[in-house]
Amino acid sequence: QVQLVESGGGLVQPGGSLRLSCAVSGSIPPYYSMGWYRQAPGTSRELVAEIRTGSGANYADSVKGRFTISRDSAKNAVYLQMNSLKPEDTGVYYCKADGPPFSRDFWGQGTQVTVSS
Repeated sequence: QVQLVESGGGLVQPGGSLRLSCAVSGSIPPYYSMGWYRQAPGTSRELVAEIRTGSGANYADSVKGRFTISRDSAKNAVYLQMNSLKPEDTGVYYCKADGPPFSRDFWGQGTQVTVSS
């Protein structure tokens, strides 16, 4: 049984930093991409960053240069380093393991990030 558990969210002032972690239990094939999504109140969930073995990372335009996604296969974990945080980065951040078409995807339960002074 695959489970994804996010941690590291919290309240931070504008300009501050947070590091989110996604601990993966169970076996996920290496060809799955791992991503971070966020959802602000009243909006749909959006992709923030994703990483795929052998293909590098992709970022939403709004976070390029500020956020960095990384994957530690030995620890079975994915991280999102968030710097220069802005109030518009506020939302619930979800970790996702994304498989090819017609395969099962996996989501974590989310962690709240609030950027406010």
